Amino acid sequence: MSKIGATFKKFPRTFWIANSMELFERWAWYGLFAVLALYLTQSTDTGALGFSQTQKGSIMGTITFILYLLPLFTGSLADRFGYKKMLIIAFVILSSAYYLMGQFRSYTAVYATFLLVAIGAAIFKPIVSATVAKTTDESTSSIGFGLFYMIVNIGGFIGPVFSSKLRHIYGWHIVFLMAASAILVNIILAIFFYKEPDRVKNEDSFWASISKSLKNILIALSDMKLTVFLIIMIGFWTMFNQLFYTLPNFIDQWVDTAMIYNWIHGFSPAIASAVGTKEGIIAPEMMVNLDAGFIILFQIIISSLVMRLKPVNSIITGIAVVSIGIGLAFGTNNGFYVIAAILIFSLGEMASSPKFTEYIGRIAPKKKEALYMGTSFLPVAVGNYLAGVFSGPVYQSMSDKVTLLQLEMAKRGLEIPAISKSFTQNDYFRKAAELLHTDQHGLTQMLWNSYHPYRIWMIFSAIGVVTIIALFLYNKFVLDNKKA
Repeated sequence: MSKIGATFKKFPRTFWIANSMELFERWAWYGLFAVLALYLTQSTDTGALGFSQTQKGSIMGTITFILYLLPLFTGSLADRFGYKKMLIIAFVILSSAYYLMGQFRSYTAVYATFLLVAIGAAIFKPIVSATVAKTTDESTSSIGFGLFYMIVNIGGFIGPVFSSKLRHIYGWHIVFLMAASAILVNIILAIFFYKEPDRVKNEDSFWASISKSLKNILIALSDMKLTVFLIIMIGFWTMFNQLFYTLPNFIDQWVDTAMIYNWIHGFSPAIASAVGTKEGIIAPEMMVNLDAGFIILFQIIISSLVMRLKPVNSIITGIAVVSIGIGLAFGTNNGFYVIAAILIFSLGEMASSPKFTEYIGRIAPKKKEALYMGTSFLPVAVGNYLAGVFSGPVYQSMSDKVTLLQLEMAKRGLEIPAISKSFTQNDYFRKAAELLHTDQHGLTQMLWNSYHPYRIWMIFSAIGVVTIIALFLYNKFVLDNKKA
């Protein structure tokens, strides 16, 4: 413990400021992203936007795809113009974009402002990572990046908790105000407390820097062993991202979380009130946020269990666990089973995700580790885009409650006004229940039994299985598995 304490004292103030900024940036991002699928698609009479699942998938998938590609270029801006200056620019963009995103209700305007969020986040990401790297050395980097990873998860856990509780009290607009306010804290930290770390100034022009970055990426991708591995890992990120893209909508539309609320209320009404809503349910984002909570609790334990495994074996094991969790436990509308699914999912994530970059480092030739590491964002970006496709038009056709109910009403020849500004999704559900002589619970169960919306998770599980098989064959026949 004294050794760790001595290491902590070696970190300069800028290290702690960078970690603080990461905390508030993740607070803002996950505070919004954890509820974004709900905000985009829920009924307009709740203050949400009432977009289709396809529109939701397009906004979330395309913009996040762009976010993970942009650091390829924005890192050059920081090297040329300075970390502090670009941090302030990033935070001004982020804070303004978060606020404006809550003011607009048209698809185009929401898309454009979320794109601004992506630009601000893409400027920030490489700067904060570089700052941590430049404020640690060989004796402190392991603990330093461990702390940084922990901060990411703490921010990712706190944000959704606050947005969930606040939105149920004050309405959806407070989520965007909270995100903008968290970034305003970062503006203060950047202006008054952040000290520019030592760096080699990039004298190249902006376009020359971009050209050099693209050339380096192409050099790395010319190694087919690396390229094939990155293509295979797209499957993992496509499956993994359904935690934020599809699961919130699935829980909102199909899962009975009232049973969880009632169980908690049975032994502690205070706890039930703290984690639940006034309607007597557990909000979807609070359920999804269990993943971050489990990571905070169990990551060290899981990491210690898989540390002796080769990275590829750990990745395969993790993806297998994730696939099992998705395939079995999400195929139910029982809230307790969904909690078990999220736990299984998080255990697999903890075993596989941290090993991803380690594996790239293992297969990289000597003195090309950094060059290869620069490609690690590519499968994450493409995985986000494909996640948007599956959570958009695929989910809408297979599992969207609104679409399936409209189909059922048409089959029965029952006429209900089309959903519009004056006749919301909730109006449609109420009218359908009335015509079918049932309540909302009975309506949900009838659609569940008739259309089996849980089948969407079988697709995601199958993606995981294909990824496992491809990764196993790749490691056995393409790569010298003694190396990784």
